[in-house]
Amino acid sequence: MLHREFDPPDRLRDVIKCFWYNRRDFGKRESSFEVMPDGYAEIVFHFGSACTIEYSGASHALPSPFMMGLLNQPVLLSTKGVFEVVGIRCYPWTVFDLLDLPSGRDAVHLFEHPIALLQPVLQGCIQAGHIDEALARVEQVLLAARSRVAADSMLNKAGAAMRDAHGSLPVSEVATAAYATVRTLERKFKQSSGYTVKNVSGLMRFEQARNRLWLHPKTSLAALAHELGYTDQPHLSREFKRYSGVSPAAFARKATMRQEVLAGEFVAFLQS
Repeated sequence: MLHREFDPPDRLRDVIKCFWYNRRDFGKRESSFEVMPDGYAEIVFHFGSACTIEYSGASHALPSPFMMGLLNQPVLLSTKGVFEVVGIRCYPWTVFDLLDLPSGRDAVHLFEHPIALLQPVLQGCIQAGHIDEALARVEQVLLAARSRVAADSMLNKAGAAMRDAHGSLPVSEVATAAYATVRTLERKFKQSSGYTVKNVSGLMRFEQARNRLWLHPKTSLAALAHELGYTDQPHLSREFKRYSGVSPAAFARKATMRQEVLAGEFVAFLQS
């Protein structure tokens, strides 16, 4: 398994967290891997065998590219053989405007945009092993899209405050950082991402707890709750189970017992 992450150019840093590439050989039998919720929307190009996703009680074939929106629960992806991904990790309050798409709360967004025309070009780059060239092509299209979209300073300021606090700021303090009223901020935030400030903040904070327990499963839950701004340990446990389907203690036990086995399946979706 190979995983690499790349910083975006300066002109895209208010829209994109990073680019990433992942390659893994799943073997001849179809295998599933879990995607956990976090505070990002991902534009995903995939190459190799077909890929399906399980959600809402059904299996759905995934075209390339697709957008993985904000998740409220883990979803399962399935594939086999060599599977390669070029991913674009985006801030949810900016990506829909960047691509001129309507926001929504679906787990998967299928979309039409000039970036989708890159699929055969990227396929050639990936087959030739030219990962840097593939990412350069993606950057070119996104920079062109970015030049046509005026930055919303309110959303950028709100997003920066949320990122700096890892999702622990109350909505009123996010609004203060964005020089906006709570009502105006919530309206614009929901228009741009399909979610409220509180929704996204909860996912960002869960992501921090998830990452910490995956990498350091012996972390004290009481100390982690305090550090991340939860009211107490039971509050952390409720929120963690809401997004992951399991308690933080159960997740930490899984990380302890199976970290070496599962690290390759989880790393592509693990943000620091």
